[in-house]
Amino acid sequence: MESTQRKRAAKAPRTSDQAAPRTRGRSASAAEADLARYLRDAPSWGGTTDAVTNALREAILDGALQPSAWLREDELARTLQVSRTPVREALRRLADEGLVIKTAHQGTVVASLSLEDILALYVVRENLEGVAGRLAAVRCTPELLAGLEASQERLSLAVADGDTAELARENLEFHRLLRTAAGNPYLERFLTQVEHAVRRLPVSTFAKQGRPQAVLAEHQAIIDAIRARDGDAAEAAAKKHMHEARNVRLALVLGS
Repeated sequence: MESTQRKRAAKAPRTSDQAAPRTRGRSASAAEADLARYLRDAPSWGGTTDAVTNALREAILDGALQPSAWLREDELARTLQVSRTPVREALRRLADEGLVIKTAHQGTVVASLSLEDILALYVVRENLEGVAGRLAAVRCTPELLAGLEASQERLSLAVADGDTAELARENLEFHRLLRTAAGNPYLERFLTQVEHAVRRLPVSTFAKQGRPQAVLAEHQAIIDAIRARDGDAAEAAAKKHMHEARNVRLALVLGS
């Protein structure tokens, strides 16, 4: 499996669901300045290795570091103005998260997402989000309901404004509230990794006509089930929400 991943990462052409590099046509100095900005914006807690890891992770998730891009320790260290040691450790951590692939005697490359990867991602996401919905319903608190309803209100405003970027951000916040409320650190860790993978997909499902309104209704069904402390209904609503997201994602990828 590892050799297959390496070949795919190094040689696979960009599929239709992957956007062209966002730094294309820009100078190398501008691209380096962008990457350095991620380090400046990284959380202040932890040491240099944590800061470098967070910076590179966000650059990958935002698309500043594109799939199949080679990551060379010396270049990254120079751009981020750190030694190679924290860069090397950061790349090891990102490899463990599946965001990069380390290849023997060649270096490290940003991992690509194929159609098969996307299908596998949504199979996992649908089931994990269902578990999160069930646990959130069982552990429902007034604070959780207030947070979900506030998120729903902000999402509704973004729908009215047609703000796709804000829709995507608020959708992430809604699901962050759910996985945190579940109270299961393993589930939260796995769903965070799933979220990272989803963020790498270049086109938001909110770009599909009618999807923003549908998401509002799907989120409301989850909130209603949680308010009723109905674990079965919350799980079913969350899984249906993810199943619909999968269908829209595939339609975008396949151009249908």
